[in-house]
Amino acid sequence: MREIELKFQVPAAARDRLHRAVATKTVRALPLAAAYVDTADDRLARAGFALRLRREGTRWVQTLKGRGDGLMDRLEHEVELPDTDAAPVLDPARHAGTPAGDALARLLADGAPLVERYRTEVVRLARRVRSQGALVEIALDEGRIVAGANVASVCEIEFELLSGPPAGLLALAERWVARHGLWLDVRTKAERGHRLALGLERVPAVRAEAPEFAPGTLSTQAFGLMLHAALRQVLPNAAEIASGSGEADTLHQLRVGLRRLRSVLKVFAAWSPDEASASALDEALAAPFAALGASRDAEVAAALLAPLAAAGAPPLAWPRDDGAPAPADVVAAPDFTRTMLRTMALALVALHTPGPALGRAGAAQLAADWRRVRREARRFARLDAEQRHRLRKRLKRLRYATEFLLPTLRPRRARAALKALRAALEALGQANDHAVARAALAARAAADPADAAVAFALGWLVGREDAVLAGAAAALAPLDEVRRFWR
Repeated sequence: MREIELKFQVPAAARDRLHRAVATKTVRALPLAAAYVDTADDRLARAGFALRLRREGTRWVQTLKGRGDGLMDRLEHEVELPDTDAAPVLDPARHAGTPAGDALARLLADGAPLVERYRTEVVRLARRVRSQGALVEIALDEGRIVAGANVASVCEIEFELLSGPPAGLLALAERWVARHGLWLDVRTKAERGHRLALGLERVPAVRAEAPEFAPGTLSTQAFGLMLHAALRQVLPNAAEIASGSGEADTLHQLRVGLRRLRSVLKVFAAWSPDEASASALDEALAAPFAALGASRDAEVAAALLAPLAAAGAPPLAWPRDDGAPAPADVVAAPDFTRTMLRTMALALVALHTPGPALGRAGAAQLAADWRRVRREARRFARLDAEQRHRLRKRLKRLRYATEFLLPTLRPRRARAALKALRAALEALGQANDHAVARAALAARAAADPADAAVAFALGWLVGREDAVLAGAAAALAPLDEVRRFWR
């Protein structure tokens, strides 16, 4: 069977209020104590599996969970065991004959023993509600994860679909997010426990992956699959940032994921079952994306200060935006979480909506976009700074669209097109950084004309501008040589 659920972290300020909202007359309180096992080399965790034995009140349940879609859908197989005072022996063979169980058997085919890696001890408050034809269990878990001497607290709320349409689950979760300020966390207790057992405070950022299109995929279905692929990069990185365990590369990959997501919503809006909703989601993502870009401005400054010093510039204190929100606050905000849920809902609808054939629709979209950027690239020398920035954004969207549709394209020509696009974007990125830096310094020079360091830096940038733009123009020229890569 499959488990469909959403999990959210609960802000400290909302815990008492949330507890009261869950603990109605129909609530059930249940102590849960689980032991999670794995091999000594952690092969289950590395394959995306979690195997546990859990005491649920007075009963014992053995559960195997497998890798899912990375959002809210996972393989799950449960076996209820006879009531005993002592813990029964965990037996992987209990899951034989199921897709997850057969995969587990292959992982353990060499007879590797299973050992306890960590435990969870929580008290669950659970009740069932109906939402738009769906029956959903709301479960508030409070307790801890224990791995040897390492302990992590747990305070999270889950919404599990018991029956009915997933849309009802998403709508219910969105209402609770708005009411209690919850933020979406796609990391499971098993993932957190595995990291705790290894003593890992940080994990590598999640990078982009291409969607998989089955033969006969329609354009509307492809739209849903592309949204899913983008969300699989956005949501785990956002969770790391919101929890305070992200690094610079986590934030970078989060911004890449958001660019990819917005590219799908903008470039392929006509493929959406609701074009207006796609456009509204893209607009809703503009503000958080911009807020997360404050760190990018710091990167621009760092790249500029070293060559300035080498040129003999006086020490320069780069202008800072002290009013910029912390990235954790941006992605933990209810509006951001609600936008993610609405995007998931749109993707679900798209996956079940008929539409034109993917190949023909993709070819038409890429042909139109390619003609436009080529036309603008040929006029690059006559474009002003704002027009150059718009061209750069169009090239980014075209790059992501090409990467998303790569399985449907002529492989060799598509790779050549992507190579040319990446080179052009690298040069245009340098030109854009140059323009951003010049604008920031010009504003500061206007405010304080006597600042020698700012005047030196501004003059240095002006002196390099022609060379930077010439380099961008040269990088754009190969786009004219790219052959048609769509079928």
